[in-house]
Amino acid sequence: MNSGIINAIIIFVVTVLIAFPLGKYISRVFKAEKTLLDFLSPLENFIYKICRIDPNAEMDWKQNLRALLTINFIWFIWIMIVLLTQSSHPFWNPDNIVSMEPTQAFNTAVSFVTNTNLQHYSGETGASYFTQLLALVFLQFVSAGTGIAALALLFNGLLNRSAANLGNFYYQLVRACTRILLPLSIIVAVILLMNSTPMTFKGAENIVTIQGDTVNVARGPVAAMVAIKQLGTNGGGFFGPNSTHPFENPNGITNAVENISIILIPIAMVFAFGWFLERKKLAWVIMLVMTAGYLCLLVPTIVQESGGNPMITQMGITQPQGSMEGKEVRYGPVLSSLWAISTTVTSNGSVNSMHDSFTALSGMFIMLGMQLNSFYGGVGVGFINMFVFIIIAVFISGLMVGRTPELLGKKIEIREVKIAILVALLHPLLILGGTALSSHIWVTTLNQGDVLKWLNNPGFHGFSEMLYEFTSAGANNGSGFEGLGDNTPFWNISTGIVILLGRYIPIIGPLMIAGFLSQKKYIPESAGTLKIDSAMFGVMLFSVILIVGALLFLPALVLGPVSEYLTIIK
Repeated sequence: MNSGIINAIIIFVVTVLIAFPLGKYISRVFKAEKTLLDFLSPLENFIYKICRIDPNAEMDWKQNLRALLTINFIWFIWIMIVLLTQSSHPFWNPDNIVSMEPTQAFNTAVSFVTNTNLQHYSGETGASYFTQLLALVFLQFVSAGTGIAALALLFNGLLNRSAANLGNFYYQLVRACTRILLPLSIIVAVILLMNSTPMTFKGAENIVTIQGDTVNVARGPVAAMVAIKQLGTNGGGFFGPNSTHPFENPNGITNAVENISIILIPIAMVFAFGWFLERKKLAWVIMLVMTAGYLCLLVPTIVQESGGNPMITQMGITQPQGSMEGKEVRYGPVLSSLWAISTTVTSNGSVNSMHDSFTALSGMFIMLGMQLNSFYGGVGVGFINMFVFIIIAVFISGLMVGRTPELLGKKIEIREVKIAILVALLHPLLILGGTALSSHIWVTTLNQGDVLKWLNNPGFHGFSEMLYEFTSAGANNGSGFEGLGDNTPFWNISTGIVILLGRYIPIIGPLMIAGFLSQKKYIPESAGTLKIDSAMFGVMLFSVILIVGALLFLPALVLGPVSEYLTIIK
């Protein structure tokens, strides 16, 4: 068997083995039960005190959403100020990084506040060390913590029996950062440091190469950022090339650790659901549905990339290692494919190869991971996205078999289904609407005799580049087909708006549903109750994801990667 495939299997198995006990631990954190990290309580109490937060105050879904949106707006203002004043930073700017242009600053601020990390700049030349640490890394913690805290509120809503309170958002946010993200980040950062990832405040170093050329090699506090960017499904990168850069991802060990980090917490959240609500069988059903979708994207991508690029084959050039265009020789096509699918089924977006260089159908599978946005997903919000599909699947299943649509003892009524459908349809609306707008502007400008410098690859692949950008923004992913010239006012503003709507509405809707379900009378299961912890419901859930998710994107995918593939094989 190919060594890359063996390594990929080991990485996935190790991830699941770690995620299972981690899920139990996360459940204990959500329930405020005793854990090994209780010694952090004085730090947490200090944060509550200086922020004037009462961690014991119970809040309903409206109060929790108000708290979530308010604190996120404050973070947005903070990072906007930092980005617009970079050239005036009094310290931690040894390379004299200049301030960002306003639309670029808006896009970057929105992106990092929402856990997206779509970067229309190159990290080492666009952000000072002050910005990287006190703005970007800070937001990578708290934006990931926001998603985890929102999921904790959802769990409380599902567990409640005729109660309006969902818990306290601020309490869960702080504990998500101190009890989950911080300890895991320290472990990963230490592993990176031991494998030569830099962690310094010194500026760029002039190096003389073997050929006698002098090059300016950027460095900085890299290890700290890489650890939380992967664990928090933030993505982004300290350097422009992201995790293809040898400082961010030096060797096979770091590649495995970072790949595990990307999907570790999203998988653990599924197990946390089982422990928290004591519905372990249902958690395994959800886990298997997610994994089936993950493999349906991963396996054909590995096959496509291992088979080589057909255009190069037509030139009479053999490709014994598979398609290596845009990939690191250190990792090859299999581990590059594993990373590409892992980073896009989650809302991570970091890369260890260039997605724009993948073969046409592989590019389609990479986009589908973001378009479905429910196979593992981001920390916290991944399970929240799956929850929307669960609501729809429960309702449809109940109608089909003539049983009462119930979820965990609560009736699913028209109000909850309307919210779930609206949230599910918003995602394709943002992506396809944005792609249609950008395509219209491109064609209109072209017909007027002018050429916008957006696309290096017009035609089917150029359409795919625009589709990918809005897909990445709508899924809060942050990766891109880098043939697109995206640092323009249009792309900065349009994707910024899509990022905002794509982040907060899918959180607001499910929390509203959780609030409504929380107040409903609990109904014990009976012979007329739909069994949702069964293989049949798992099949129904998977089918709903494909019908509601994948089919809506099929026409756009045919116009882009599928047409590109057919052109190539012709």
